[in-house]
Amino acid sequence: MAERNLQEILLEGLRHLEYRGYDSAGMAVVNESGEIQRLRCIGKVSALSKVLADTPLAGKIGIAHTRWATHGSPTENNAHPHLSSDRLAIVHNGIIENHAVLREQLICNGYTFYTETDTEVAAHRIAYYLAQGRDLLRAVQATVAELEGAYALAVIDRNDTGRVVACRNGPPLVIGHGIGENYIASDRQALQSVTARFSHLENGEVVDLRRKGFDIYDSNGLLVNRNIEMSDWSVQQMMNGESKSE
Repeated sequence: MAERNLQEILLEGLRHLEYRGYDSAGMAVVNESGEIQRLRCIGKVSALSKVLADTPLAGKIGIAHTRWATHGSPTENNAHPHLSSDRLAIVHNGIIENHAVLREQLICNGYTFYTETDTEVAAHRIAYYLAQGRDLLRAVQATVAELEGAYALAVIDRNDTGRVVACRNGPPLVIGHGIGENYIASDRQALQSVTARFSHLENGEVVDLRRKGFDIYDSNGLLVNRNIEMSDWSVQQMMNGESKSE
């Protein structure tokens, strides 16, 4: 999240992660009207870039993702980000092992599923807690307490555009710290064009990320202190620059 349009920053982050392999890509932002706009496509980030050239997204808070199909075939409908009630958008790495049980509970509570993915289960579960009056942070914390498996999530809420909430239980997550902007990614490499300052989430932690700050909570809901580090490649660049200027 930042004080500038994020479309190109999110695209650049996806390009830096292409080495992993994937079958679809997508992006969602909250626009100035407070609506979630989303674009997804099958294939490479270059295909998403072409779609965005024709239909640009404009927003200062957003998420993007490249997916390898696990639950659900590699289709545009199953591509991330996923939505719930047009209120929240979510991206997800990993596998939620108890998704079938949670899916049945959510169907009984009136939620409709449009994809074959385990990710949509997490989206609707968070929406379920939001509907009970919890804020985004508390809704994510309540949801991850129920999830089984190895996963990392990042969530945005059109009714709460001052934050991105993310969590980790297995797959890595890194926080990138800028000036008046902060980011979350699965790899430092995705953020190398926007910051050189990072901190990491440990397993079981949830981060409440804002433009000018962040709070990390452990699995018991207690605040955690976390140091911010300069990336190794940035330190080396600084040293090279200093040596050349002498």
